[in-house]
Amino acid sequence: MSVFLIKAFQLILCFALLIVLHEGGHFFFSKLFKVRVEKFFMFFDYKFHLFSTKDKWFTRLFPKMKDNETEYGIGWIPLGGYVKIAGMIDESLDTEQMKQPVQPDEFRAKPIYQRFLIMVGGVLVNFLLALFIYAMILFTWGSDTLPMRNITDGFSYNEMAEELGFRDGDIPVKVDGEDIEGWEGAVYRAISEAKTVTVLRGGREVTLTMPDDGINMLEMLEQNPRFLTINVPSRVDSVLPASAAAKAGMTKGARILAIDGQPVEWWNDFDQIMGRKADVLAAGCSHEDSVRLRNLTVVFANADSAVPDTAVLHLDENYMLGVTRLFYGDYYREAFVHHDYGFWESIPAGIAYGWETLKGYVSDLKYVFTKKGAQSVGSFGTIGNLFPAVWQWHAFWEITAFISIILAVMNILPIPGLDGGHIFFLLVEAITRRPPSEKFMERAQYVGMALLLALMALALFNDAVRFLF
Repeated sequence: MSVFLIKAFQLILCFALLIVLHEGGHFFFSKLFKVRVEKFFMFFDYKFHLFSTKDKWFTRLFPKMKDNETEYGIGWIPLGGYVKIAGMIDESLDTEQMKQPVQPDEFRAKPIYQRFLIMVGGVLVNFLLALFIYAMILFTWGSDTLPMRNITDGFSYNEMAEELGFRDGDIPVKVDGEDIEGWEGAVYRAISEAKTVTVLRGGREVTLTMPDDGINMLEMLEQNPRFLTINVPSRVDSVLPASAAAKAGMTKGARILAIDGQPVEWWNDFDQIMGRKADVLAAGCSHEDSVRLRNLTVVFANADSAVPDTAVLHLDENYMLGVTRLFYGDYYREAFVHHDYGFWESIPAGIAYGWETLKGYVSDLKYVFTKKGAQSVGSFGTIGNLFPAVWQWHAFWEITAFISIILAVMNILPIPGLDGGHIFFLLVEAITRRPPSEKFMERAQYVGMALLLALMALALFNDAVRFLF
């Protein structure tokens, strides 16, 4: 099965699960408070649907479903799902029903606290689901942490980091006096928000003062080379058949020592040398210069050889050497600390992990309103690429839990058309003791839907740009 299909299937399964459970949260509280639910759809069904329990063929097989007050179905627009709750203005924009006399089983007939729980039900389910998944991940697989002090070869830093006082080989061990538990994405966030960072340098701790206004985390992540990167020896993990490296006699376990006379100790050194050459090629040059730049003089030592070899390699049109590198997880395999969790121990640990993930995501939302943040907004392509190229249940559930938290946060935003918009207007009603007019709610819904469509258009555009360029 192709990588695209594997990623697509994981994305569809993840979305289907999260959408059904999210809408199930609204459905549960609606039924609890005896509110009529007219439709429960996974995906939107504008103009037509893929399946409905009201379809003639289905009602012939299951006659009782014909009289069921709720129509269950699957739409064709995979941008979410919905439950059509009687007596409220929602994404269905059904205003005719609102002109009729209020019925006791309608949303608008219920007290504020019941309406609030109905609207917050989806977000609540998404958040609780994420906590449950994290707990079960810890119970099933445990956790593996790479303590910062175990990264004995330290890190490489880019120019931006060096201007702040970091030096190649430094190991960040504390942020604002608190120990950094392990190497993970949160390290970038912690440093970006820190007032001080303590590094281990030459066996002693040195404290660096960070800018008062912090560091832009997106810039830290997007710069090439990155703000900080784990030093991993330039050892080859595998050699692709018929590649330039294979033709030169390079084998698995070989150590690249130099490129065009420039010493290479870490893969970071290799990346910088190759990056400079790629920049020259991208800027445009003559055919002769292009051929010259694709010729590399490489000094390497195979694992079974005590004497280094020197070879001139001609790179392919993609400017690839034809090797896969040693991954830091393999290099530091023995340095990881594994912890197994019992069932009851996994629950508070999963809750704590989910809470930290939620706080981190909320903290990162501020970047959405920057130019770089807007460019990073993505839709299905971006989300799909979060999943691995091979099926791994551990990775699938961890990414699903993270996306569940994203859905919870995005849906609670006070934007008309989202759950948060309805909740906001309910809070206004609770304070003013007067509900907003139906006309106002209808217009707000249109504005909210327009904003959401614009955001989706931006996300699709960004995905298209990434795919094409």
